[in-house]
Amino acid sequence: MTYRWLVFFLLSSLPASAQARKSIFVITDAEGVAGVCRQDQTDPKDAEMRQLLTGEINAAVEGFFNGGADEVVVWDGHDGSQTLSALTIHPRAKLIIGNPGVGMTLERGYAGVAFIGQHPKANVRAGIMAHSYSSLGIQNMLINGQPVGETETNAALAGWFNTPVIFLSGDRAATEELRAIVPQAELAAVKEGLGRYTCLSMSAQAARELIRDRATAAVKKIGQIRPYKIEGPVTLQIEYTTRNSLPIDAGLVSGAEVVDDRTIRYRGKDFWEVWKRYRGR
Repeated sequence: MTYRWLVFFLLSSLPASAQARKSIFVITDAEGVAGVCRQDQTDPKDAEMRQLLTGEINAAVEGFFNGGADEVVVWDGHDGSQTLSALTIHPRAKLIIGNPGVGMTLERGYAGVAFIGQHPKANVRAGIMAHSYSSLGIQNMLINGQPVGETETNAALAGWFNTPVIFLSGDRAATEELRAIVPQAELAAVKEGLGRYTCLSMSAQAARELIRDRATAAVKKIGQIRPYKIEGPVTLQIEYTTRNSLPIDAGLVSGAEVVDDRTIRYRGKDFWEVWKRYRGR
């Protein structure tokens, strides 16, 4: 028996408990949920939004388990982590409430990352409530001179931990944003933006069915989808809105450069270093 066949035989004979667990980390938001098209709907205590978002999350969780996932961890990522409830989340899911830290728990070694209810980056035409992290606080975010939002930065963070993004649901602009950097990821466009606060939306039931199907397919692609990586050195530039001048000592942060009254640029040898300088400041 050759060495290659011996390795194959030993691996294939391992019990399921000894093989790598497929744990999926789900990042949630609200602006990309079907039926959510106005700013007032995104209030974390809005009863309809919570029902719509929870329904899409639970459909995705069911799909991930159908596809072969062993564990699904959901982070309540919208507006201060006060939207989801352990009472209504899928019974097999685990829920993170609060700030998961700079690394977003990715050091746990997830098999894949997924986005539910995702919106596009700032300044995208006809993107439903498009913004990058804070519509009130941040005007623009640039990585190596290119505009980015939560999708690309979180994909790059996951990539630093060698974890691929396998799924995203949201408006059409948000799905196109992920397709541009992770073309093999499964996507579920549950609505189309006609304007910032005007959308053509699927029904909640149709959106959930689409999300469930695509989530199932996403888990089956694990091993085929490559992690998204931004090679170093990396610059991250944040332009805040007109009412948000930088603190007087902003330039004292290691690797930081004040560009103007509202703009700061961080430099690092790789994405992880620059991200820590920004998020850990």
